Amino acid sequence: MTKPALPLRSLDVEDLSPSDAAAEHAALAEEIKGHDAAYYREDAPVVSDAEYDALRRRYEAIEARFPGLVGEDSLSAKVGAAPSEKFGKVVHGVPMLSLQNAFSDDEVEEFVARVKRFLGLGAEEEVAFTSEPKIDGLSCSLRYVAGRLDVAATRGDGAEGEDVTANVRTIADIPDRLHGRGVPDVIDVRGEIYMAKADFEALNARQAAAEEKVFANPRNAAAGSLRQLDPAITASRPLKFFAYAWGEATPLPAETQHGMVEAFARWGFSTNPLMVRVTSAAELIAHYRSIEAQRASLPYDIDGVVYKVDRLDLQRRLGFVSRSPRWAIAHKFPAEQATTVLEAIDIQVGRTGALTPVAKLLPVTVGGVVVANATLHNEDEIARKDIRVGDTVVVQRAGDVIPQVVRVITEKRPAWSKPYEFPTLCPACGSHAVREVDTKTGKVDAVRRCTGGLICPAQMVERLRHFVSRNAFDIEGLGEKQVRAFYDWDLIKSPADIFTLEARNKEGLQRLENREGWGKTSAANLFVAIQSRRNVAVDRFVFALGIRHVGETNAKRLMRHYGTVEALEAGALAAAIPGEEHPKGNDAWQEMLAIDGVGDVVAEAVIEFFHEPRNREVVAALLAEVTPTPMERVAAESPVAGKTVVFTGSLEKMTRDEAKAMAERLGAKVAGSVSAKTDLVVAGPGAGSKLEKAQALGVKVITEDEWFELVG
Repeated sequence: MTKPALPLRSLDVEDLSPSDAAAEHAALAEEIKGHDAAYYREDAPVVSDAEYDALRRRYEAIEARFPGLVGEDSLSAKVGAAPSEKFGKVVHGVPMLSLQNAFSDDEVEEFVARVKRFLGLGAEEEVAFTSEPKIDGLSCSLRYVAGRLDVAATRGDGAEGEDVTANVRTIADIPDRLHGRGVPDVIDVRGEIYMAKADFEALNARQAAAEEKVFANPRNAAAGSLRQLDPAITASRPLKFFAYAWGEATPLPAETQHGMVEAFARWGFSTNPLMVRVTSAAELIAHYRSIEAQRASLPYDIDGVVYKVDRLDLQRRLGFVSRSPRWAIAHKFPAEQATTVLEAIDIQVGRTGALTPVAKLLPVTVGGVVVANATLHNEDEIARKDIRVGDTVVVQRAGDVIPQVVRVITEKRPAWSKPYEFPTLCPACGSHAVREVDTKTGKVDAVRRCTGGLICPAQMVERLRHFVSRNAFDIEGLGEKQVRAFYDWDLIKSPADIFTLEARNKEGLQRLENREGWGKTSAANLFVAIQSRRNVAVDRFVFALGIRHVGETNAKRLMRHYGTVEALEAGALAAAIPGEEHPKGNDAWQEMLAIDGVGDVVAEAVIEFFHEPRNREVVAALLAEVTPTPMERVAAESPVAGKTVVFTGSLEKMTRDEAKAMAERLGAKVAGSVSAKTDLVVAGPGAGSKLEKAQALGVKVITEDEWFELVG
């Protein structure tokens, strides 16, 4: 769709020059036409109602400021979009117009005052209005002749709509013949075709199961279902209809809006039971608030409340302005917010063990999208807002941002509610879930995490992928895709299962070589790669366990100190983290903390890991299949012991990993960047910025050959 060529919308309309106003007016017209076609003709809107309403209001404000821009083709006098060429055309005897919108209480009060001024009534004189929910569906006009349904049409552009008679006849809510007293010889009964929320969810489930299009919201589903070339498809969709208006009618059976709706009900139509008759702006607003509070529990979507002058003679006196009647207005809800009920709080466990609370909501449409879930962020946020199961809450979404719970409407809180208690055990595996504390600052992490990494099903695929990665067990042919497939096939559920896979495959009913994507050669190659990793360096073994904060470097530090996995486990089990009973921890804690480079956070993570019994079971099962080899001892007396070394450029006699391992074995620290603390830079061909920085800082630079001469 065409966007304005000039960045004008940031300006107030009053600040626009005539030429700028004309340019923006034309650009807005093209944009609105595109949105009208998408919404009315294609049933596929691309912006929210709020965004569309903002465009319309800006367009009309420009015309009000510059009346010369109003022409015969002005959109302010048009409704909807031209009917589709797929259907026959129906000319409406009385045009189907749209309503002006109000977005605040002040605008509602001004509407009532405007009606009274037009009618020459004093501010204290009463005018009766009807107030009813604004159904979010598809407008339809049903023409009855001698009490029988003759023609059904969509609104189209207001003057001409699409002939959908055959499809409408399949809707149970729409009677083929009218019964009861007062049926006119000819009447166009108008209302809204819609789809109930529960029916919408069931339809989308069926569509998804059949791998067909799923709908964004009930309005789109209703419109798409009605505008089918095959009436059998419409018949299979659960459409409903509320009657609330009329076009041509001879004669009218009542003298009020309320009386007309009662006649519709008498003739066999469904009418909205929430329609009321009131006599003041204050009562209109109170009914709006009541409907807004009920919105979540209604079985259908609404996007506001419609107010109409009740007496038909007053409606006739008030007449119309451009594309809407003076005697009616739609009080819209904020389009990006909605009120609903929080039915449950689910705890989702992420692939790194983070426990994330998710609000399970009574489904509600927010900004054109049906929302059933919303983020609650973390347990502190739940406590701060005092969010409880059963609460009526305000939900908000903006663009593609995940919906969130903005606030609780505490006055609607049920008596049985109680503060939510965040779980301290992982809901996926039952392991302890902890919040880390930075012992230096005393700050508690906002996220609670599961400590059962190796046994938690929510984390398992990610943990297994890490286990076989290059710097861990490095099993060739077992990448992320294969790990996920083996997990889904129930072949690998823990690291030890990798090493029993070949034996189980020989005894299994479905052999790996017979599965999709595998053959004898690829399966045999995988088993060879697995067998080759039954002996692995102990630091790789510990790194592969995926203990939080224990990367390659910390794994090396820990294993140079403890030597074996068993010794590391024993040290962790003996350690007491500082607390009330052990203000400074104990000897085992102090021993771990004394390892160069291992701080409080790493030590606590290791201790939490091994204190989880099922983690120890997984490690024991793995040790039954794998033999970790001791790390090479550090040459404390080497020429580079204690020095910080940086490798840069292309190394020709060893890989970068080999160079790093060699340097660490010789007691050096390997850094990734050059600084004033760097002692030595080993530069190969193609060395660039790191070499230049080393030369600028006066750091000693040697070649790869000189490195070998230095270390012997």
